[in-house]
Amino acid sequence: MPILTSSSPSLADLINQVLPQTQCTKCGYQGCRPYAEAIAGGEAINRCPPGGPQTVTLLSGLTGRPAQALNPDIGEHTPLKLAVIREDDCIGCTKCIQACPVDAIVGAAKRMHTVIASECTGCDLCVEPCPVDCIDMITIGSDIAPPSREQANHWQMRYEYRESRLQREAKEQQQRRLIKLESKLGALDRGESIQKASTATAQSPEQMRSYIEAAVARTQARKAALRASDSSAGSNAHAAPQADSGGNGNEQG
Repeated sequence: MPILTSSSPSLADLINQVLPQTQCTKCGYQGCRPYAEAIAGGEAINRCPPGGPQTVTLLSGLTGRPAQALNPDIGEHTPLKLAVIREDDCIGCTKCIQACPVDAIVGAAKRMHTVIASECTGCDLCVEPCPVDCIDMITIGSDIAPPSREQANHWQMRYEYRESRLQREAKEQQQRRLIKLESKLGALDRGESIQKASTATAQSPEQMRSYIEAAVARTQARKAALRASDSSAGSNAHAAPQADSGGNGNEQG
């Protein structure tokens, strides 16, 4: 097992660097990084079907634990698969776009979606949410091996870029909400009426002010939680991929 110093990557960092970065969640965790942290905390090293026995061997070397056969209850180590959308059947619901951990699906609401084949990790997370069952997982080649380190690193960058984007969009949404709520408070201060369906139960300006101030407090709490999340994730941040890697070319209505 490697000797770590204060300036060395953590054991979880080292473990994450050998995982396949498909972000498939088959291990029972919400991505490769959470599984890496779980392994560092004592979780079994044989819960990664995409990594297979090769990854188990690498994890054994990092953790000092004996190598084990892949847990059959978790899944099988198979050749890489690719998601393919039957475009004629697609209704444009965007559920697969929301499920893809690496932004490998593009499309717009009520418009046809398609998978960027070169970016698909084969995680199959897009299959279950599809309400019309128009996504097939097809086997690519016959080699049963984990993805190359280069490919895994690329998927990791795309995953982390997506997570960063989602956090940024959530913060922007909360900021817009806060501005609207503060605008309503200002209107109340000026004696203006702001009665709407959302505040239909607030019959007086005092009741509406209480309602809005409570909403402001909730919004500020959410913003604080997002800032805390950003701070805790900062030590694990990596450079984002360039714009031509697909990014968020997904317009959602």
